Amino acid sequence: MQITDLATEQKLLPLLRQAFRPMFLFGAAFSAIAMLLWGLTLAGHIQLKPFANVLFWHSHEMLFGFVSAIVIGFLLTAVQNWTGLRAPHGKSLLFISLLWLSARMLLLFGQSLPLYLVAAVDLSFLPVCAVLLAIPLIKTGQQRNLFFIPLLLLLSACNALMYIGVAYHRYDLMQLGSQNAIWLITLLMAIVGGRVLPMFTANGTQTKKVEAIVWLDRAALGSLWLIFVLHFFALTAYLPPMAMSGLFAVSALLTGLRCLRWKIWLTVKVPLLWSLHLAYWCIPLGLALYSARYAGVNISNSIALHALTAGAMGSMILSMMTRVSLGHSGRMLKPHTIMSLAFLLVLAAAVSRTLLIWLWPAQTMQWLWLGVGGWVLAYTLYVLVYFPVLTTPRPDGRPG
Repeated sequence: MQITDLATEQKLLPLLRQAFRPMFLFGAAFSAIAMLLWGLTLAGHIQLKPFANVLFWHSHEMLFGFVSAIVIGFLLTAVQNWTGLRAPHGKSLLFISLLWLSARMLLLFGQSLPLYLVAAVDLSFLPVCAVLLAIPLIKTGQQRNLFFIPLLLLLSACNALMYIGVAYHRYDLMQLGSQNAIWLITLLMAIVGGRVLPMFTANGTQTKKVEAIVWLDRAALGSLWLIFVLHFFALTAYLPPMAMSGLFAVSALLTGLRCLRWKIWLTVKVPLLWSLHLAYWCIPLGLALYSARYAGVNISNSIALHALTAGAMGSMILSMMTRVSLGHSGRMLKPHTIMSLAFLLVLAAAVSRTLLIWLWPAQTMQWLWLGVGGWVLAYTLYVLVYFPVLTTPRPDGRPG
């Protein structure tokens, strides 16, 4: 389907031709900078004074700054394939990019700014993007993908909850907002990963696609929905710890069975595949850690949580950005060899932030620095390698 005039397309700045270009570039660069600032603050080398406080800034910005940018870049690029209609580009893409960037600046440098100003700018990003996503979906009757709209609005509600916590000096509400967002993003990864991983694996290894088992998929995703709902409405405190442990164990088992069926052992020679598979495996790992924690094992919430954030999100985002950047810019799905190192670095960061801190807590600061270093290097490598890909026209001359 011809979705745009080529002459008009060539007048556009390449960075503004599809959403993955600015969102991936800015999001990845921001994550490296934000993580470096966080590490320097933890080590006492700098005194960071962002909006609210540095703990709020770190948890908020890695979710609603970094992850949200990548999610939006992915969705507003994919919607063009789903619908055959032109996705946001040009002025509309410039607007949401500047809106996102403005929020990052206000949160980093706006310590003395009124809460309503910072919150208004930041909270507007996801709803605006939800509208831009909804328009082509509704026009073409794409009901299968409409669920992303309420999902983005729920994510925005989690963001709002963090600001309510700031307004009323309620750390518990800030934490509830951030953890709700983590469960929602984990659910999104489980949904999208379940859609694309079997297909990617079949295409990349030249093997038969693993067909879905409907009851298993529904049970696995249903357990994650239940976990999100229990957290979103703060109901976990009313359930016995062993009941929560059992729920997390069942969810880990069901999600792990899905992963196992996709045959990770076939992907060892394909970095774009094994990196995605390992990222997905971090989801049942995080669920298992939460199950053990509720069962009384000495595992902190931070360790279990970072299996999902530093592990699943960090790894899956890096791998998906690499794949989408190549595929949607008209290039072969063969990443630069140095990206294999980047994939390993972000996984090492996750291991350092979880397993190593748990096993050797006396060296926590060293493991934190190792995690920060791995993350910063991994995402810096992505920015350096894919800057020319994201900022130049497609080599095949096609729009996008």
